[in-house]
Amino acid sequence: MTRVSTVQNYNVMTSNLMRAQIRQSDVGEQVSSQKVASDLKGYAKNAEMLTAMRSTQTRIEGMIDQAKLVNNRLQMQDTGLGKVADSTKSARDAVANALAAGSAQTLMQQLQASFGDVVQGLNTKSNGLYVFSGAKTDTATTSAASMGDLTLAPTTASLFQNDQYIASSRVDEQTSAKIGVLGDAVGVQVFEAFKQVQAYVDANGPFTGKLTDTQVTFLNGLLPTFDTAYKGVVDAQGKNGVAQKRFESAQADLENRGDLLTGMVGDIVDVDMADAVTRLESAKLAVQASAQVFTSLQQSSLLNVLK
Repeated sequence: MTRVSTVQNYNVMTSNLMRAQIRQSDVGEQVSSQKVASDLKGYAKNAEMLTAMRSTQTRIEGMIDQAKLVNNRLQMQDTGLGKVADSTKSARDAVANALAAGSAQTLMQQLQASFGDVVQGLNTKSNGLYVFSGAKTDTATTSAASMGDLTLAPTTASLFQNDQYIASSRVDEQTSAKIGVLGDAVGVQVFEAFKQVQAYVDANGPFTGKLTDTQVTFLNGLLPTFDTAYKGVVDAQGKNGVAQKRFESAQADLENRGDLLTGMVGDIVDVDMADAVTRLESAKLAVQASAQVFTSLQQSSLLNVLK
């Protein structure tokens, strides 16, 4: 004779219902978070690999952030050097134009304006820090304000407040490169060219109009000085550009590596949404079926048969 036990049936169905509800909850969490699990335990054998990839990913992200900061600095250095170079060339052109016209009526005004732009270029900032001041990033690279300061100072070099620290940064995990440019390294020659003009004016009086033979001789001798100063700034800008290109390439490479790692991590931690939604629907049906059987069992009792 087959033994019928209502309590035993209740226990079996309750257990089935609870398992179905837990399964539904787990799959629902995956659909909601779009992740396989919320902790490493949920990834079983892939946990160690995932930890290693996460560590590498964090390191690469840090290097990308650093590369962005370096590229921003190099860009600002390029802008500053470009302004110094353009202003030096403008001063040289002003002298050449005065010689061609035989008149220096506006020469000093043009030179003063160009010198002001040179000072602005040398005092370029990046993120609030002076980029040409070496380690003294909170100090203006040059204290000069006008051409008159050039002859008042004991030396041209004394007008520069940068130290001799040249900043460097890691290009990648294996190599580093110098990225700093010092203000006096590019500015002393430029200041010397302007100083010659100011010293001549201090000694002989201002340029007022038609050039004299003496003034013509002086200005002709000044052109090579400005040419040399301009070439020095352009050379520094070119070296800065090489470093900039190098760090831009390194940043692009790091970003590609980061994207690759993100894809590899995603293959482990991300849920296949189509599959997860299908499993969620199946889990819901399982809960409904278990609940329905449980309800039917409540209505089926051995006592009903005995009565």
